[in-house]
Amino acid sequence: MTYKFDYLVYIGRFQPFHLAHMQTIKIALQQSHFVILALGSAQNERNTKNPFLASEREQMILSNFSAADQKRIKFVHVIDVYNDAKWVELVKSLVKGVVLDHDKMGLIGHFKDDSSYYLKLFPEWEMVELDSLVGSISATPLREAYYRGEIYQAEFPLGTAEFLAEFQKTEIYQQLKYKYQTEDKSNL
Repeated sequence: MTYKFDYLVYIGRFQPFHLAHMQTIKIALQQSHFVILALGSAQNERNTKNPFLASEREQMILSNFSAADQKRIKFVHVIDVYNDAKWVELVKSLVKGVVLDHDKMGLIGHFKDDSSYYLKLFPEWEMVELDSLVGSISATPLREAYYRGEIYQAEFPLGTAEFLAEFQKTEIYQQLKYKYQTEDKSNL
């Protein structure tokens, strides 16, 4: 198969990975030989906004794809840097560690709100802009429901739903649930 890109970069926190994320990756896999998922907020602290470690998100994401597609999905871990110029340089340097200089690069994403401005910070990567996908799913209300003990099965691919159900059995989940209930946004 001939692809338009060697690599498409998809930046997100994926906290948790839902159907719109999956749809985006499937579109990316149709257009690119490989997809690089730049997992944001990859530091090791957990809180109610970022409950899952990067390694757990990798596992959650890959569980939803065939073995063949899993081989085409690469990951880089992007820690939070509260300076756009430094953050852009970090993302570029991490991606450069995966790709070759002559590879055709692109960036895939959706301008969902003001927080999506970062998609314009990589002008050297061709933009694959997507319209709103799967009913404009947002991870925030899904996380909030999760802390109330609910997993909205219709919003998640099977692998994610199974991961979330298993994670609910952990002490870490109980600690995060308590922090959510008490509106404590500090790290565990």
